[in-house]
Amino acid sequence: MQHPNYQELTDLQRKALDVAEEVLKNSYNPYSNFFVGAALFAEEGTIVSGTNFENAAYGSTICAERSATLRANAMGLRRFSGIAIIARGINFDTTEVTGPCGSCRQVLYELAQLSGTAFEVVLSTTKKDKIIIATIKELLPLGFGPLDLGIDIAKYQK
Repeated sequence: MQHPNYQELTDLQRKALDVAEEVLKNSYNPYSNFFVGAALFAEEGTIVSGTNFENAAYGSTICAERSATLRANAMGLRRFSGIAIIARGINFDTTEVTGPCGSCRQVLYELAQLSGTAFEVVLSTTKKDKIIIATIKELLPLGFGPLDLGIDIAKYQK
């Protein structure tokens, strides 16, 4: 894992983090009042954002990371080199980074296999004063995906 400051991020990582921050305001979070923004990024510069969308049936809530992934898939995009994630409370800034939940880690692991990349996860506090960059394999050690099942994913790689 890396612990860079904001200025040490690549231009693409900074742009993705800024996009994730921008979409925070679109979070639908009447139950937790916790805002999460995520932005997938590809090496050629494509960025696809998502926010959390809560639900009265709590288990049906969609996290920002999966929201961005589903949006990208609907756009026909499945190859990304990473994702930036930022969060805040309704009345407070985060002082520690907010990592993806287990379900999101699994989806991102699958996306990493589709992408054929190490897949970076850029995590930031609200004020961008603490940033951690990890690979999805660091966040989901011994992960299990389609390649582990011997599935030919070539036709799904766009």
